[in-house]
Amino acid sequence: IVLSGGDDRLWKTWGFPDGNILLTGEGHTDWLSGCCFRPSGTQLVTSSGDTTVRIWDLSRRGCILTLRGHSRAVQGCSWHSCGDFVASASMDGTSKIWDVNSERCRYTLRGHEDSVNSIEFLPFSSTVLTSSADKTLSLWDVRTVSRL
Repeated sequence: IVLSGGDDRLWKTWGFPDGNILLTGEGHTDWLSGCCFRPSGTQLVTSSGDTTVRIWDLSRRGCILTLRGHSRAVQGCSWHSCGDFVASASMDGTSKIWDVNSERCRYTLRGHEDSVNSIEFLPFSSTVLTSSADKTLSLWDVRTVSRL
């Protein structure tokens, strides 16, 4: 199964090798910039130009949580390997770590001087990597909300 999102505001799952569309999700009001499966495979996260991050349940075929807090478009998203946290990167110059269980922002990472374009958790760690339009990469320890 492959996951995609695009300018049409939809995410889609595709079966391979046939390339058939298995599921389609709608709900964002602007383009999708990122999407990825939860490590368990039962949910997915999407990020959008509409400033939100959404969690989708595949068995319910719908959005179960909308995370709001960025003031500009969200450029990317990533799941932590434990499946309890989602990270988001935004054009507002911040990144956020969201606690999916409590449905709130746990940490806001500040320090880039321009749009944060991508974010990834390092596997099985509390470290995230961000890239920015300010031409820098940063490693962050999300337990202390500090750059490494």
